[in-house]
Amino acid sequence: QVQLVESGGGLVRPGDSLTLSCAVSGFTFNTYDFTWVRQAPGKGLEWVSYINKHGTNTQYVESVKGRFTISRDNAKNMVWLQMTNLEPEDTAMYYCTNGGTIESQGTQVTVSS
Repeated sequence: QVQLVESGGGLVRPGDSLTLSCAVSGFTFNTYDFTWVRQAPGKGLEWVSYINKHGTNTQYVESVKGRFTISRDNAKNMVWLQMTNLEPEDTAMYYCTNGGTIESQGTQVTVSS
């Protein structure tokens, strides 16, 4: 059974940091690339960051470059998104995905003063 479980979100102030985690099970983790996407209230899904199966290639949407870092541990079946200097515009539900249909619950990040 394929399962991706996100955690680590919360309510923080502008400038704060959070690290999101994605625990993966049910398939061969190290054969998949992973992506973090987010959905702000009333908006569509936005691609945020990508990491390839080896962890050697990462990409970011322009608005988070220099603030977010994606990483993975193939031994632990985990993907992380370290977020620093958070802005109100980062407020969204965050999901990790291996490219399939998003069926996980996501983790809510709210940035507000």
